[in-house]
Amino acid sequence: MHDKIKCIIVDDEPMALSLLESYVAKTPFLELIQKCGNAFEAIEALNNNTVDLAFLDIQMPELNGLELSKTLPKGTRVIFTTAFNEYALDGFKADALDYLMKPFGFDEFYNAALRAKEWFALVNNQSALPAKDKDFIFVKSEYRQLKIDLNQVQYFEGLKDYIKIWIEGNPKPILTLMSMKSLEEELPPQKFMRIHRSFIVSLSKVQTIERNQVLINKERITVADQYKAAFREFIKDNSID
Repeated sequence: MHDKIKCIIVDDEPMALSLLESYVAKTPFLELIQKCGNAFEAIEALNNNTVDLAFLDIQMPELNGLELSKTLPKGTRVIFTTAFNEYALDGFKADALDYLMKPFGFDEFYNAALRAKEWFALVNNQSALPAKDKDFIFVKSEYRQLKIDLNQVQYFEGLKDYIKIWIEGNPKPILTLMSMKSLEEELPPQKFMRIHRSFIVSLSKVQTIERNQVLINKERITVADQYKAAFREFIKDNSID
């Protein structure tokens, strides 16, 4: 999903609402459509805007978050926020993407938002997959357009405005002027994953996973905190119990 996830935040406590607003502002792939002090403001926001994701406080007067979630448009997903853990089971029964227990910090919020991003990306990539299922890309390097066989790439390493492309069997990387964001959008997501601000790895070239590091051709690459959730899902989906 290349566009930002359009979201609303709903909480009857002003301080909690302000905290959520600051967290959304610090999350680059979220776009805040409206902050709502109660469920009725949220309903109005949903009627007037396209909303992908709603951060809903459960314990609210008159109409609580669980009741509100049942009225959401089909395409709007939910992350519940609450201080009452007795609601956890009900939250998951309501098909929530995640559940944040108050008080929660930005790291917990960001991981929940990442899970939402992964869900939307999966849904969108299902329709875009044929276009993304590519075996090569062309990059500009020293006034030439080089064809890069993606099946031979071990990993991409970001270096300011440049990217080093490490290819199997090549002792030196290919250097190209490109941003990591632009590159990430061009790579087939089923083959490559960003695990660090400066690294995108070929999933098929990962030899060993040790704690929070992956080993590719003797190079140890740390999985940064904001990418751990997606990487854990990759490990889970490809593990034999």
